[in-house]
Amino acid sequence: MQRQRRFTGRRRGRKEKNKRLTRPGSFACICVPKIRVTMYAVFETGGKQYRVSAGDLLEIERIEAEAGQPFTFDRVLLVNKDGNISVGSPTVAQASIVADVVEHKRGDKKLTFKMKRRKGYHKTIGHRQELSVVLIKEITG
Repeated sequence: MQRQRRFTGRRRGRKEKNKRLTRPGSFACICVPKIRVTMYAVFETGGKQYRVSAGDLLEIERIEAEAGQPFTFDRVLLVNKDGNISVGSPTVAQASIVADVVEHKRGDKKLTFKMKRRKGYHKTIGHRQELSVVLIKEITG
């Protein structure tokens, strides 16, 4: 008859890794360089909000503009220009974002499966979202 071991909360045979970065009582400083962005804005399109700065590339819901043409977003909710923050209610007056439409494409296919048990009913539905890729040129306001 073997004696059963009590569970102590630790598994035998595995080495415990030391998860501390420093010794107890000492201080650790993990320095992360800050990237200073002088100007950014938050705008709304397609029911979603995006935080952008000049030079950003975004995938947004399809907009009515040809590829290669500029497009202006007028629903700007917030503008930060060198630390001066302008918050709109609901939008910032005279603020706009100019972007170039790079291309139009379709997103990945999302599948939905419907089924009723014991009835032999099942149905698969697929959906691909129409997207536009835009390059942010400038933020005014």
